[in-house]
Amino acid sequence: MKPTQTSSISGFYNLTVEQRLQQLYELSWLDESDLRFLRGLGNLSYEQANHMVENVIGVYGLPFGIALNFLINDRDVLVPMVIEEPSVIAGASFMAKLARSGGGFHAQVDPPLMIGQLQILGLNDLHNARFKILAKKDELLAEATQIDPVLSALGGGARDLEVRVIEHSPIGPFLILHLIYDVRDAMGANAVNTAMEKIAPRIEKITGGRVHLKILSNLADHRLARANCTIPTDRLAFEGYSGKEVRDGIVAAWAFAAIDPYRAATHNKGIMNGIDAVVIATGNDWRAIEAGAHAYAARNGHYSALSVWEISATGDLVGSLELPLAVGIIGGATKVHPLARLALKLMGVQTAQQLAEIIVSVGLAQNLAALRALATEGIQRGHMALHARQIALSAGAKGEEIEKLANELITQGTIRIDRAEEILKSWRNIRDNIG
Repeated sequence: MKPTQTSSISGFYNLTVEQRLQQLYELSWLDESDLRFLRGLGNLSYEQANHMVENVIGVYGLPFGIALNFLINDRDVLVPMVIEEPSVIAGASFMAKLARSGGGFHAQVDPPLMIGQLQILGLNDLHNARFKILAKKDELLAEATQIDPVLSALGGGARDLEVRVIEHSPIGPFLILHLIYDVRDAMGANAVNTAMEKIAPRIEKITGGRVHLKILSNLADHRLARANCTIPTDRLAFEGYSGKEVRDGIVAAWAFAAIDPYRAATHNKGIMNGIDAVVIATGNDWRAIEAGAHAYAARNGHYSALSVWEISATGDLVGSLELPLAVGIIGGATKVHPLARLALKLMGVQTAQQLAEIIVSVGLAQNLAALRALATEGIQRGHMALHARQIALSAGAKGEEIEKLANELITQGTIRIDRAEEILKSWRNIRDNIG
């Protein structure tokens, strides 16, 4: 990556798509082959799609955008995001700009440890069976590591083994074995599931029980990612709102989510708006990330906010976010999908941990964007301004009509499909009569 590269690109939003591509090329974010690929829409081919899932009859497209201004661990990053919802990329980009003024985002990620689970049934003495398994722990870890010699050669493999006794369940008591597995730069599902299936017969022989389920857990709480940022209070001021008013409003909005699950669900959805968009762009499993995030949000017995927003001793706004992030840069769609490969190249990530650092930072930025809007002008103002373009397209507007109709809907304060169709029809009637 050239030292002159920056993720802070003034006026990018106002450029045409072609002008954006050209500017990214001039800044060395993209090369000529990337430009040719993107100009061809970067579509997944029928052949590629047909090898990814069953019964393929087409390819579904979503917008592929770029979030700007991100400074993460002192490195400029352009962040690819795939999402259909307006305002998400703009919101994340603007909050990243505010965070830059306080030093950007600082992120840290745990080692890539995933959890595999075995459900062991038919045991008469659970505690004795647990003791027998733990007595063979070193042998079992060595055996599990040998299952994937490629992963082992890269430094991965089994790291620990835990056994939980379940005294009461709808089917009675049973054991749960957890295998903690280092999957390196992979998301890890295939490696862990294979390991669990391979060691299951050995566990049955040791315990005399019957292994039922053999599957990884998406609550990857050994693989947490965390990010924090500081926003100088004076940078929060805008349109008649003082920096202190905005800061205090954001903290109060967070406090609502911290104690109320109904608010927390929407609060965390806003975080996942940013996270999912990057996860999808890189070909990772957004459903697994969602499941792990929401389970982690309820880890203390009640569902709460994933982020924390506080006021520092110097009076600035400080935010932090922590959640499980099992993402990879090898295997699966990350290697098959051409846009996923380009997304990873654009971010310049070399490890899965670097990717997780970017993703958790985007989640925190997106959370700040939502809280700032809610605490001040309301969520609809910025969102509906962007949504108006979608309504204009849905009404049948074409070319220059799209922006003109969107602006008219915003001016009237009525952003509805029926009104858009009425306006468009009246314009075209006048044009036809004049013609």
